[in-house]
Amino acid sequence: MTAVQPAWMSPLIQPDPRLSQSVRLSFSNSYTPARTQTENYGNGHTIGVILGDRVQLNVMAPAFLQNHSAAAQDGFGDTMVEGKYRLVSGNARHGDFALTALLAYSAATGSHANGAATGVYFPTLAAGHAWGRFNVQTTLGGDLPTGKIAAQGRSISWNWTAQLHPTQHAWLDIEDNPTFNFGGPFDRKTENFVTPAAFYLLRRKAWAPTHSFLVFDCGMQIATSGFHTYNHNLIAETRYMF
Repeated sequence: MTAVQPAWMSPLIQPDPRLSQSVRLSFSNSYTPARTQTENYGNGHTIGVILGDRVQLNVMAPAFLQNHSAAAQDGFGDTMVEGKYRLVSGNARHGDFALTALLAYSAATGSHANGAATGVYFPTLAAGHAWGRFNVQTTLGGDLPTGKIAAQGRSISWNWTAQLHPTQHAWLDIEDNPTFNFGGPFDRKTENFVTPAAFYLLRRKAWAPTHSFLVFDCGMQIATSGFHTYNHNLIAETRYMF
């Protein structure tokens, strides 16, 4: 894939406009305004496999949520599958950009109200452009529940990431994650988080692009809007890229 797309890092939260093959072990720890803690083991990431030079399939196993609250039981979240189709892209010698269409489906497999009430579709368009060691990535998408719209509502997400590659092994980025809600309990409310993150690559310079490598990364979602379902969210990951 290095011959047909840029060489940047997949953001911590928003989808990557490129295709990549990896196993991601992710953990998050969030606090609500009422100081209720939730630990998420899985955090919506599991495995992504490239099926061709334009197609990628992601499978996200149900995360386990540990709710430190008498009002919410611990349990597993929903199961999700996602397809990515690379529309057009170029590596550093051919524009250093990417444009990809994504469609995910989340099945309502959560236990003890730790998931959605129905299945949900997530159509998304992802794009990015790089200038040397700096790049900007963005995604525009939404969630479309298959039922119980009045209870769940719909939303649109428009994410931005600015990323810097200062050294051979390090990447730094900052994401802006806004969500615009329509209908449901959060009708006409906007939620926004700013997320600084850092990545460390365990990869030698002599390795070929096809060589497997490890990435260790972490970041903190920080609420910047008056309305927010949680104050902040610490995310830590290990990625095995192959």
